[in-house]
Amino acid sequence: MILPITAYGSPVLKQVAKTITAEYPNFKTLIANMYETMYNAHGVGLAAPQIGLPIRVFLVDAAPFADDDSLSEEEQEVLKSFKQTFVNAKIIEESGDEWVFNEGCLSIPNVREDVLRKPKIKIEFQDENFDTHIKEFDGLLARVIQHEYDHIEGVLFTDKLSTFKKRLIKNKLLNISKGKINIDYKMKFPDLKKRR
Repeated sequence: MILPITAYGSPVLKQVAKTITAEYPNFKTLIANMYETMYNAHGVGLAAPQIGLPIRVFLVDAAPFADDDSLSEEEQEVLKSFKQTFVNAKIIEESGDEWVFNEGCLSIPNVREDVLRKPKIKIEFQDENFDTHIKEFDGLLARVIQHEYDHIEGVLFTDKLSTFKKRLIKNKLLNISKGKINIDYKMKFPDLKKRR
């Protein structure tokens, strides 16, 4: 089932998400719905807060990035076959010299900005069967994981921008939170009346 994606301005996107256990209700269905929602919106990652759930779950399918000709064949192969569900993830280490990449987000449609991130990460997580893994990732894959991980920490990529950049996109962000955008997937907008 395709779920609506939570738009910028919704409080759930700013919450630190909660750890879950294998007893979480209808977990397999939730994961299937999240993948379907992500593919429908042409995303490479989706975190539970983006569908309104403050739980530590996100998924990544990096295959769309494999078409990037600027990457080596080896990198393209890694991206092409990478599909992973991350549950209760914790980044243990980020290392290397920060590099810039133009990021976007399904919760912040039509906004893309350059974001600095470290190129290597070490992360502990459980998969959809609640088996624990510790893995290292680098390059574009590390970046996608960091972006989705930020969602479960209540951080958006726009939080990483300079004050000047934030000012430049302020009206765009306001329009997103008010639902004044054209987008080809289902979205759920914040109830701004409640917050007055």
